[in-house]
Amino acid sequence: MFFFFFNNTFFFCLFLQAESIINSHGIVELNVFRAQWMSELKPNSGSNGGNRGLSSRAADLRRKQELAREEKARELFLKAVEEEENGAVYEAIKYYRRAMQIVPDIEFKINYSRSPDPDGGNEKDMDGEIEDLLAYFHQQLTLQDNSLKICVPEVEMTQMHISALPPEVLIYIFRWVVSSDLDLRALEQLSLVCRGFYICARDPEIWRSACLRVWGRSCTKLVPFNSWREMFLERPRVRFDGVYISKTAYIRQGEESLDGFYRAWHQVEYYRYLRFFPDGQVMMLTTPEDPLVTVPRLRSRNTRVESIMCGHYRLSQDTDNQTKVFVVVSKRKEEPATPMCYRKHPAPETEHSFHVGLQLSSGGRQSFNKLNWIHHSCHINYRSTGETVVTAFDLDQMYASFFFARVKSYTAFSERPL
Repeated sequence: MFFFFFNNTFFFCLFLQAESIINSHGIVELNVFRAQWMSELKPNSGSNGGNRGLSSRAADLRRKQELAREEKARELFLKAVEEEENGAVYEAIKYYRRAMQIVPDIEFKINYSRSPDPDGGNEKDMDGEIEDLLAYFHQQLTLQDNSLKICVPEVEMTQMHISALPPEVLIYIFRWVVSSDLDLRALEQLSLVCRGFYICARDPEIWRSACLRVWGRSCTKLVPFNSWREMFLERPRVRFDGVYISKTAYIRQGEESLDGFYRAWHQVEYYRYLRFFPDGQVMMLTTPEDPLVTVPRLRSRNTRVESIMCGHYRLSQDTDNQTKVFVVVSKRKEEPATPMCYRKHPAPETEHSFHVGLQLSSGGRQSFNKLNWIHHSCHINYRSTGETVVTAFDLDQMYASFFFARVKSYTAFSERPL
């Protein structure tokens, strides 16, 4: 009698649990529960171990339900990540919320497997895995005559397919994708098209050319890196697909009113912009205008923005393994205006240049996205005497750090191949 009452109570509890599963987690958990319930209704072979069998089956049921919930939450979370990368933030929030309602700590139970971002992310494939994957793709795409077939058309085509091009031509096209602006992000995205494009995107000569454009003769040897791609991903460098922005804000006391009753206070805000180019050129601009207005004007080095300073930069790595960026900029030379009057003692002709020292570091999930001030000075050169006067500025709270902001329009077009 007690055993019968226990079975009825147990099935009634399972029924309540099934009802809660339907309301909260959906059809996947219900199917698991229904299959387990039907298996429990079958007659048992032993009578003495009935209670132990029920408890073990209940534990298995809970374990299967937890696995089903975790799998469903994982799918929703990965879907949210995909929507967020595509810019659909509102849809991503909905998927995040649904995933965390099922498993609150699902974020820490997911193993991310994405292709590395050569300009932003810290997730990088291990060299051994890349070599094995390349060898595997080579083996799959090699024909009987030992020739490499990059790709094959999925459907029949009446026009010429890109697979008819030899690998050398495809790699040259890939160099146009990278362009002279070193858009290696586009190359990584292109490698996701198919296995043949993945092989072409891992061509060592492309990555070697990119490294030579960034570091010049200082990267003739791979040591301590195992490949040119690894060097480009891990060695500190400035980024070219955006602009470094520094915002400075402070409060300044104004003049006293005429009646002496009050004194105004002004909040001052201005921005500093640094735009680096792969050929060693750099542009620097200080302006109170918002980045939404200023950033599009810095796309070309031939911009006509007033008060912009142009110059060159170089990278330096000290013994303390800290990478520093040294910048020298000056205003563009303009044609002198015709003087309206002649002075008896004209002002001496001078040239002003600004020397800036910055320390490169990484912050958050992005790499090489922060520049800290370490030096700032003004050099005045008198042409008549050749004398140079140097004025060093004190670095205080007015020198805020630069943070990188990626600008898609900077790499939207290719003017020259790599």
